[in-house]
Amino acid sequence: MARDQNNRPATRPGAETSHKTPAQGGSGAGEVQAFLNQVRSTPTVRKPGEVGRLIFAMDATASREPTWDQAMHTQAEMFQETKALGGLRVQLAYYRGFGEFEASDWYADADALLKRMTGVRCLGGRTQIAKVLKHARKEAKARRINAVVFVGDCMEEDVDELCHLAGELGLLKVPVFAFHEGRDQGARRAFEQIARLSGGACCAFDASAAKQLRELLAAVAVFAAGGRRALAAYSEKRGGMTQLLTHQMK
Repeated sequence: MARDQNNRPATRPGAETSHKTPAQGGSGAGEVQAFLNQVRSTPTVRKPGEVGRLIFAMDATASREPTWDQAMHTQAEMFQETKALGGLRVQLAYYRGFGEFEASDWYADADALLKRMTGVRCLGGRTQIAKVLKHARKEAKARRINAVVFVGDCMEEDVDELCHLAGELGLLKVPVFAFHEGRDQGARRAFEQIARLSGGACCAFDASAAKQLRELLAAVAVFAAGGRRALAAYSEKRGGMTQLLTHQMK
């Protein structure tokens, strides 16, 4: 969540790194291309005939309420684009309030997941990103997970702990694709490190660019369901922002 009325810092003192931050102002073409290129280059480990599994994790604290509905509508396209690849199993995970963290069952269709999401109401509280990463680690050890999508706007935790957990996910070959909403630079740097250490990518979550956001999330879903070849075919078919991938495949 964003800074509250008590003006709490988004990150702990000394947590900043020298990692460069892309220019703000939404998902610029250069940033989107870098994101899609990173998705395309991420290795996937999936046996033939195995259904892709993706954790869709979200910050459900009070500051994210305005864009929660946007996320609900966006996730439907993830399922739609992966039907031809054998489908996709998605688990919703979110945190809110005072230490509340929830993870749903695994859903194979958009309607069931949407029904679950509509029952969630945002509630003020501190971030619990560590719980998201620990949960993903636990799930991955039990059964293969192809990707984690995380959407948030703030980070109020020990960035070193988060980076350690992200590194563990990287060893398990579970890339985290982090979508950062807002202009909190400390959170943005933390999200970038989580993505990099896990083998994923980071991009802006700009609700004003709904079409672009749908394309980005659908691209991650296609990757989780079918790997890099499926993503290449998807980018060729859909064009738009995903068409930028074709230049990286030659």
